Parts: sequence; structure tokens; C-alpha cells
Amino acid sequence: MITKPSQSEYSPYYHKYVQLVPEGNIIDILINQLVGGEKFFSNIDEEKSLFRYAENKWSIREVLGHIIDTERIFIYRALRFSRNDPQALLSFDENYYAANSNYKSILLAEIWKEFSFLRNSNILMFNGFTDEMWALNGIASGNNVTVRTLPYLLAGHFIHHLNVIKERYL
Repeated sequence: MITKPSQSEYSPYYHKYVQLVPEGNIIDILINQLVGGEKFFSNIDEEKSLFRYAENKWSIREVLGHIIDTERIFIYRALRFSRNDPQALLSFDENYYAANSNYKSILLAEIWKEFSFLRNSNILMFNGFTDEMWALNGIASGNNVTVRTLPYLLAGHFIHHLNVIKERYL
């Protein structure tokens, strides 16, 4: 089982996400997020999915799109670092990505479907990692991060944004 990373394995910025992840098998947690997320997002109607709680804030559709964008970037990091790629990876500006996406025009149900396929693919990739791959690390956004940290970032980032949707949108 992959154990929760220590704070020395990632940037202090990401601690807010890692600490949200409950104890347990991280792969099971990622799988369970699919089940819970399906129920959660299927209860939001398409009109409500366009709601913004304040001016210049993302809609629920755009929040889920942001989760997808971030999942893709973090999984790319996991792939590169698990292959012992020595190249440092740059950061990304989530606001720029959101502004240049089309998630506001895509039905929430379709965005969820995209997330579901992506998450399932990521889980399959993680299931193929060896203990040695999980222990590798790389540089992203100028900070060291271990491969085993990345599924925790995916899970914690998902939890964080579901909490935001519950608190500010619904």
C-alpha cells in the first residue's frame, strides 16, 4: 500500500490538499471519489451548473473542468517522474486555463463523463507502478515532488473543490 507522503515530499502549498485525504488505500480513495462524485454531480441540474457565486468566479461546470485540467497536469507529472525523467516541469496558471476552456458550453453530465474516463485511466496507470516508481521524484513548479504524492494531490484537490461547491454554490 502507498503510504501518505511526508511534508518533505512536496511543496508546502500542496499541504492543504494532502491533509484532506483520509487514511486508507489511495487507489481505493480515488475509486470511491468516482462513485461519490457521480452521485454528487448527477444531483446538480444543468441550469444550476452555470451558477457563479460571485462575479468573475467559475461556474460549477468550470470548477469541474478545472479539476480535469489539474488532474491531467498532475498525471503528466506522475508519468514523467515515474519514468525517471530528469527535466523540471513548469507550473500552470489555472485561471488562464479556465478562461481559455469551453467548459461553460459543455453539459455538466458530459464534463463528468470526461472526468470519469480520465480518472479511470489514471487509476489503471497507477496500478502499473512498481514500488521503485512510487519512490521516484521530480521538480514541478520549482519544487521537488515524489510520485507517491501525486495521487494524494489528485484526491485532495477533488475533495477541496467539492467542499467549495457545497459551501458556495449549493
